[in-house]
Amino acid sequence: MEKREFLEKYIADRHNTNCSKWDGLKEKFGEDGLLPMWVADMEFKTCDGITDALVERAKQGIFGYGVVPDEYYELFSKWMERHHGFSVKKDWVRFCTGCVTAIAWMIHAYTQPGDACLILTPVYYPFHNVVTNNNRKLVTADLKYENGYFSMDYDAIEQAITENDVKLFLMCSPHNPAGRVWTEEELDHVLAICKKHNVLVVADEIHQDIVFGENHFVPAAAAAVAEGKYQDILLVLNSSSKTFNLASLIHSHIIIINEELREKYDQFASGLNRTEVSVMGMVATMAGYKTGDEWLSNVLEVIGDNYKYLKETLETELPGVVVCSMEGTYLPMIDLRAWVKPEETHDFIQGKCRLAVDYGEWFGVGYEGFIRMNLATDPVFVKQAAETIIREAKKLKEK
Repeated sequence: MEKREFLEKYIADRHNTNCSKWDGLKEKFGEDGLLPMWVADMEFKTCDGITDALVERAKQGIFGYGVVPDEYYELFSKWMERHHGFSVKKDWVRFCTGCVTAIAWMIHAYTQPGDACLILTPVYYPFHNVVTNNNRKLVTADLKYENGYFSMDYDAIEQAITENDVKLFLMCSPHNPAGRVWTEEELDHVLAICKKHNVLVVADEIHQDIVFGENHFVPAAAAAVAEGKYQDILLVLNSSSKTFNLASLIHSHIIIINEELREKYDQFASGLNRTEVSVMGMVATMAGYKTGDEWLSNVLEVIGDNYKYLKETLETELPGVVVCSMEGTYLPMIDLRAWVKPEETHDFIQGKCRLAVDYGEWFGVGYEGFIRMNLATDPVFVKQAAETIIREAKKLKEK
């Protein structure tokens, strides 16, 4: 489908739909009337195959407890094989209501109160909260940052592990908000460090299908299966949520290859007061894996073009501003410090530009003056945001 045709068909006006991004502005930012470029969902309606499947399921009129059919696992494995060259076995898969909830479950299943958990900052802020809110010790290691590009600091990671007796490493891949799609070499290096020090790794791969250009997402589980090197330390989380814009259907996967780790998780899960699988989430995911390839390709084209426009426009009009690399996710960081004082970023973005974004310091110490912007949206909004930032930044220089 041509880009213009896709936008005309799938861009939605989300005002007054009880969505967090548009209707929750006052609660999050203290006021309405902002252009929302923050929380990680899309302004695109999901693919027709998903909508049709949900309508047909709703017509049954019964929403009782469900079971997962074998077809689900077959479709999931075929999707992973088709897009990432990795097949998933049915026995490895468990289900949860979302990846952050699953992280909390992993923390409870495999660590004890007071144990140290490592994150690489800047990182999605619920990673911080899920550790501290569950009475574990939060340990951070900074990613290296140079000219808009983030990379792992292996020495800092190993030092953090050894000095704090880290038990669990929460890895974000692709990394939100650093925009990195970790290469096979990078994964092998960091997993080897964790293996050396008996650190369990929880790999949050929810953005696995949102990858651009020549970048290739490598599932951490693929590294675990290869020669079985890391399967005894690895727990993988993913979902169709970001892929097909299905966050509210609360459905995600937990993939555990190692039998001993699976048994330990199953023992923990048996004690939870939990519901069965989300039936509508399951229906939507199956339909997406069956019919969603072309829709996803269109979405990636729009997001990729939005990023290209934003980067070229801001960096040309505001020399020194850096729109960071976006190999994956749709949530690039933007370094505004050349034009805006870090301590004035909130007032500049919200007060002057009238934008709702995520601020750099939410993701890690030292990122004041950065913002994260959601590009899975109408190009009209990206253009409006860019033009407003440019206009207001130039006004600052005129004073």
